[in-house]
Amino acid sequence: MARGPSQALELVRDIKLAHTVFAMPFAVLAVFLARAGAPPERGQAGGKADGWGVLAGQLVIVVVCMVAARTWAMLVNRLADRRLDAANPRTAWRALAAGRASVRSAGVAAGVSAVVFVVGAAMFGVLYANWLPAILAVPVLLWIAFYSFTKRFTWLCHVFLGGALAASPLAAAIAVRPESLMDTPALWWLAGMVIAWVAGFDVIYALQDLDFDRRVGLRSVPAQFGWRGACWGARALHVLALGALVMAWRDEPRFGALFATGIGVVVLALVFEHAVLARKGREGIPMAFFTLNGVVSVVLGAAGIADVFV
Repeated sequence: MARGPSQALELVRDIKLAHTVFAMPFAVLAVFLARAGAPPERGQAGGKADGWGVLAGQLVIVVVCMVAARTWAMLVNRLADRRLDAANPRTAWRALAAGRASVRSAGVAAGVSAVVFVVGAAMFGVLYANWLPAILAVPVLLWIAFYSFTKRFTWLCHVFLGGALAASPLAAAIAVRPESLMDTPALWWLAGMVIAWVAGFDVIYALQDLDFDRRVGLRSVPAQFGWRGACWGARALHVLALGALVMAWRDEPRFGALFATGIGVVVLALVFEHAVLARKGREGIPMAFFTLNGVVSVVLGAAGIADVFV
């Protein structure tokens, strides 16, 4: 077994930190939406220059918390599933399943990630007199870790994963300005979009394990409804996601042509995603899951932030 830094590197490779891109743009966009004005207005933290400094500081903390939270959730997932991963030919290469990293090292890394998240949340209280993130930090960690156990008892596990990622824009908004959840309905529509979008692409991802899940008794939409039923379920979820995006655009006066264009790009990306899956089957899943969904999150985040500033 690898030791010390080698185990840490194995775990980093295993959990694919780059996939934080799926939720990060929505959290960053929520920071901009939650602020009372954009760009930072005079009167916030004593002046416009101070306002930009506050924004920069909040963004840094949100990014650190996002990375820490995802690392925690992924390591809990790998720990919970290590025996299942070892029995599944598709996942037997993973660090814990293959023995390249120990349970202890993964547990320590998960604990460190949790501590970083809690400390980051507390910094909103120390620096900006908002202690609500610190109060909610542990419940959030428990919520995003819960997904890893849901496939043992419900085929709605994909929706739980969507809910875990949807916590990111809401948590970022609470950290920046808690009142924004009451006066900025677009935040809730974005969270709803993330739930449906993530659940849809997780259903697609789970198609790879359809036979394995059925054999060992795990619950998933593919295992419950088969390949065809899962594909239609993913399509329906992505239609709901697009509907939530349109509602966010309608209800947020700062969203304009750029965000509308972003929605158009998302429509094209999702249509192409399902076309690739229909044409290539399992071979098309890597492109449908990783590449196209990364495009969706980055395009929407960038378009939304740009609209707020224009």
